[in-house]
Amino acid sequence: MNHSELKSFLDEKVQLYNQLHFIDSDPIQIPHRFSMKEDIEISGFLAATFAWGNRKMIINKLDDLMNRMGNSPYDFVMNYSDNEFEKIEDFKHRTINSIDLDFYFKSLRNIYENHGGLENSFQFDKSDQDSFHAIEKFRSIFLQIPHQIRSEKHLSSPSKNSAAKRLNMFLRWMVRDDNQGVDFGIWKSISTAQLVCPLDVHSGNVARKLGILTRKQNDWKAASELQMRLKEFAPKDPVKYDFALFGLGVFEGFSKL
Repeated sequence: MNHSELKSFLDEKVQLYNQLHFIDSDPIQIPHRFSMKEDIEISGFLAATFAWGNRKMIINKLDDLMNRMGNSPYDFVMNYSDNEFEKIEDFKHRTINSIDLDFYFKSLRNIYENHGGLENSFQFDKSDQDSFHAIEKFRSIFLQIPHQIRSEKHLSSPSKNSAAKRLNMFLRWMVRDDNQGVDFGIWKSISTAQLVCPLDVHSGNVARKLGILTRKQNDWKAASELQMRLKEFAPKDPVKYDFALFGLGVFEGFSKL
């Protein structure tokens, strides 16, 4: 396919998958249960953090966690203390356990009390071409309170060449406003042009088959390469093609054809 044909193909797939039915089987359904900005942010951050592995299991675990939080994420976080630890003491999702959650809740409370909230903690400069520096600034804020080193591994770092798939996905959810009812678009201080496509095995394999990604590893260098190529198709909204790449990989098995 030439450039024009490839753009048309990807745009068609975006239209197909960037629809409300996408929510039914995706962790983004968790923040869609809430209407208050802070509830959406916190549940969205936790949903993105949990988003690796079987999606049905992820959603079930998030259901459990939201119930333990009284289905009021912001209120729970802002009133969280050691007395509430018993509510999550036996919780576990893959390598995330109650020690990690205890730290997440305390760090989130610190962010809302002392840093103006989650949106303000992702500090994009107008000169930023991508989310690299914003994610690193967010990590420095999130990790500033006492914690066990083990909890840091769930917060990926581009400076360590991680693709930071889950944080980039969270940013897409919060920033991108597509009027389709999937992404929220509640963060107005960040440009969609700066967002990076969440890169995983599915989107990476599809991108390579389409010839828009050459790097073999799914790391930050690959995510950056992919973003530059996707900007050729949609300079102001390159991350919209996450729907196309994910849908082609997960629902159509495109990379195996």
